[in-house]
Amino acid sequence: MSSTNHVFSIGEDPLTLAAVLAVARGGQQVCFSEAARQRIARSRQVVDRIVQGGDSAPSVYGINTGFGFLADVRISAKQIEELQLNLIRSHAAGVGPLLPIPVVRAMLLLRAATISLGHSGVRVEVAQQLCELLNRRVHACVPARGSVGASGDLAPLAHLALAMIGEGEVQVGWPGSVRTVPAAEGLRQAGLVPVVLQAKEGLALVNGTQCMTAMGALAVADALDACTLADISGAMSLEALLGTPQAFDPRIHAARPHAGQSVSAENLRMLLGRSPIVASHKDCGKVQDPYSLRCMPQVHGATRDGLLYAQGVLLREMVSATDNPLIFCAEEPGQGDIISGGNFHGQPVAQALDFAGIAVAELANIAERRIEQLVNPYLSSGLPAFLTPHSGLNSGYMIAQVTAAALVSDNKILAHPASVDSIPSSAGREDHVSMGVHAADKLTRIVDNVRNVLAIELCCAAQGLSFRAPLRPNPALSAVYDVIRTRVPPLTTDRPLYQELAILRELCDDGSLVAAARQHVTLS
Repeated sequence: MSSTNHVFSIGEDPLTLAAVLAVARGGQQVCFSEAARQRIARSRQVVDRIVQGGDSAPSVYGINTGFGFLADVRISAKQIEELQLNLIRSHAAGVGPLLPIPVVRAMLLLRAATISLGHSGVRVEVAQQLCELLNRRVHACVPARGSVGASGDLAPLAHLALAMIGEGEVQVGWPGSVRTVPAAEGLRQAGLVPVVLQAKEGLALVNGTQCMTAMGALAVADALDACTLADISGAMSLEALLGTPQAFDPRIHAARPHAGQSVSAENLRMLLGRSPIVASHKDCGKVQDPYSLRCMPQVHGATRDGLLYAQGVLLREMVSATDNPLIFCAEEPGQGDIISGGNFHGQPVAQALDFAGIAVAELANIAERRIEQLVNPYLSSGLPAFLTPHSGLNSGYMIAQVTAAALVSDNKILAHPASVDSIPSSAGREDHVSMGVHAADKLTRIVDNVRNVLAIELCCAAQGLSFRAPLRPNPALSAVYDVIRTRVPPLTTDRPLYQELAILRELCDDGSLVAAARQHVTLS
């Protein structure tokens, strides 16, 4: 994990999933573009004009009023800074395990991105603190539980802001040996000073959907990667099971032109072309395979389409102004409108992430059925029972299939949508909420389960291919098989399987298997 030499310019460089991953997981440094800095400064001038009016200024939500149900309570001019500090302290009420550092880094990036649009009214130096925390790798300790996704992700974002003012705890030393230290100490070690919040700045830092969007972006990126892994693992299973690739004929998929289906079918054609195993049984008279083999393009492809829809929602959200109120500057410096609205409501993101969870769960559903075919002697085209040469004395991969079944069943529970739920909060003022972080958390867990199921399938498929020797699969799949065999030898007698399943998961996550296949074919 290393940073790139290029510094990501917020407000200038395109904010894509790849960009988020580069900052969140790769440690890439960030800065504000000059245009973004100018927009931030202009929006601040509008807030300063209100503040300069003192107690005679009109009431403007979040600047000289309380929050939520207390929006009608006027705050005196001399208490405006105290109001913002109290907001951060009171809203930092999260509980549970800490969000992983990459999620916190993605939150920092996305919070900076929305401020860069010039609708938030914070000072440039406050916005800059977000960049400095990223660049100097000082990461707020953010508990994972506490957001209902209505006025944004209030509790998680408050913990993020708490570190900016030198309170709470931070994690430093990433990547490597991470240490948790008081925020004031972490800032000092990084050469930073706590910010002192002024009018509207606390509110601008906690209103928004950056927690659910950050979690969702990382999960959707991993889910899209899993689509390619599923095509590879499914193709390996088909080879081991002596399946036929005729169902991937391009004419079939042109007759039903769903984009994802066509992509998966093309991947499978490339992964199965020029295969000695396929050639060895092409005249056996086999007409059709079970659906888990024959319908891979339709199922894998539908997952791709669903995830691309979710990606589109996330990309729009990343470049949206999601705090409240929003500032719309006029041409004259210091002039503009401050309008209260509801862009902080997470419903668009929550629904998309729920859909993404349902979509990606299907990769595990269908993969588990292929695993069952591999281990079941009644379905496996002559492979030994449970893929062991001495079944009875040995159980082989019997319980690996059970583990896959357990993960699939877990996903069925997790796939229940969070966004259909709501619970009133803030004395009824926030009477409909999105549960967006719940949707993001469920999606993250589903994707983790899916990648474990695919790791199990790859392990079983490789074992199945070992019984087809000396015949080899397609060159791309042979390369994948060889990478697996450098770490996991064929199973001859029973051994603890958890270690090799962990190795296969590692190979899925580090990109080794996809990279091996791409040395021979172009995969989407």
